[in-house]
Amino acid sequence: MRLAVYAGSFDPVTAGHLDLIERAAALFDHVVVAIGIHPTKQPLFATAERVAMLHQVTGGIPNVEIAEFDGLLIQFARARKATAIVRGLRAATDFEYELQIAHANADMCPEIDTIFLPTRVEKGFISASLVREIASHRGDVSRYVPAVVAEALAKKFGGA
Repeated sequence: MRLAVYAGSFDPVTAGHLDLIERAAALFDHVVVAIGIHPTKQPLFATAERVAMLHQVTGGIPNVEIAEFDGLLIQFARARKATAIVRGLRAATDFEYELQIAHANADMCPEIDTIFLPTRVEKGFISASLVREIASHRGDVSRYVPAVVAEALAKKFGGA
């Protein structure tokens, strides 16, 4: 079975993330969407909230599983017997950073490949940090996130 891991903080999950999940699910037999736990970061949404939102927005994709992990992504991927790690690229600056990580991962675990998927043009500027910034000022983020996420952001920031 071709299993891929697509990891991120998903704080919150965006339309760009969802697009990559759907595309990865079409390429692989099974996709584990892995929420990274970083003890030094203070996310807007608790891990359980991010897991719940991801379950809601990926519920219609039968070969997608939601998980969480801490530590190195390559160790998590190896433990799950993944054949690939999927990474999204929005811009050339993403590529330089992601390529460095892909090389380190390949050095530690050469049997797992990193697959880069460019974002769709219309979603290339969307980032979780941009969404959080707009939402924090009670701006409309409905074009950038699934409806359930827009509702959660409105509650978080006291919007309508």
